[in-house]
Amino acid sequence: MSDTLLSVQGINTYYGNSHILQGVSINAAQGKAVAILGRNGAGKTTTLHSIMGLVKPRSGSIFFANYETTSLPAYEIARLGIGFVPETRGIFPSLSVLEHLTLAKPHNGNARNWTLERIFTMFPRLSERLSHRGAQLSGGEQQMLSIARALLTEPKLLVLDEPTEGLAPTIVTEISSILTDLKRSGTSILLVEQNYRFATALADEVYVLGKGRIRWHGASSELEQQPDIKHTWLGV
Repeated sequence: MSDTLLSVQGINTYYGNSHILQGVSINAAQGKAVAILGRNGAGKTTTLHSIMGLVKPRSGSIFFANYETTSLPAYEIARLGIGFVPETRGIFPSLSVLEHLTLAKPHNGNARNWTLERIFTMFPRLSERLSHRGAQLSGGEQQMLSIARALLTEPKLLVLDEPTEGLAPTIVTEISSILTDLKRSGTSILLVEQNYRFATALADEVYVLGKGRIRWHGASSELEQQPDIKHTWLGV
């Protein structure tokens, strides 16, 4: 497909002798949101780590923006335009909000879609906490900072690992609104999530991962008509 931004083709990823991902294939189109759903231990985070170059597949291929990235180091993959929001959020306890955002800004002088002004419009809480250190932020504020930092790298694809984990329902609603606005503005999104309602409300397409294999793939709306898949592989 000409609008395919990310193409994961039959990857097999191991941790030691453990065969975690077994022939996983995933596509993400430009301007769309794609969710990977599954129980704990299904291989969701390993899929993202394989895409980001944090762990290398033993076989299969990964293409992003017409480049094969399978064997590239993580920093080169990030430079191609993938902004990663890890499950751990990656916030430095001693750095202020402003320092986190300043470090994320590219210094190549290129025209920018994401400025601090735009970030503060989308995340007004961050503008009120510029001098707060990472350790002083709530979990929701840390998640917002992690997303904002990724956006400042000017990503073609925003990749998020469990963005709602551990957050209060009101903050989950706020994160959902932010990601929905990003998708409407043309940002491509790939996320791993266990919150079924959150993920299916945002995503155009869903991949259900179970025991290292893709067990179902289709439009988000179609998953509601798959009770066996939902029960067996998602527990909902």
